[in-house]
Amino acid sequence: MAIEVTDANFEEIVLKADKPVVVDLWAEWCGPCRLIGPLIEEMATEYEGRAYLTKLDVDSNPVTSKNLGIRNIPTVLFFKNGELVDKQVGAVPKKVLAEKLDNLL
Repeated sequence: MAIEVTDANFEEIVLKADKPVVVDLWAEWCGPCRLIGPLIEEMATEYEGRAYLTKLDVDSNPVTSKNLGIRNIPTVLFFKNGELVDKQVGAVPKKVLAEKLDNLL
């Protein structure tokens, strides 16, 4: 199951992580976000122990969304060693997300 990230725990969960982190930035009203959400959940199981897959609701966490410069959702960010190293904007097939994560492992 994907980890819920908030403004309060973003630094601890994402920036201080000991493994690569995928952050799915989404909102309840966003149709394409509903396509990405189940993929992130599947990947959370598949990559358990090797990476952290997380979700951040942009409406409930405006500080982090603003700090990351998020203008479009869904946006999926890829972090390694606390640094943003890749991103994907818009709904894409799971294969695209998995390839980006595999490059960080």
